[in-house]
Amino acid sequence: GEAVVAIVVPREGGFADAEALSRGLSASLARFKQPRAVFFVAELPKNAMGKVQKTVLRDQFASAFAG
Repeated sequence: GEAVVAIVVPREGGFADAEALSRGLSASLARFKQPRAVFFVAELPKNAMGKVQKTVLRDQFASAFAG
């Protein structure tokens, strides 16, 4: 199965605090929808049409949960 993770692109000068992000989400999301991990990246991979390439993200971060 897949796990819920958050891939975050912080704004310039923005925060990169996974704990604060998780605390903020816990108040508004059901437990099963909350990310198990938070990853910060400089930019999201996009195709020529400007859409986020989710398969690239899955491949890139799947190893974090490989058992």
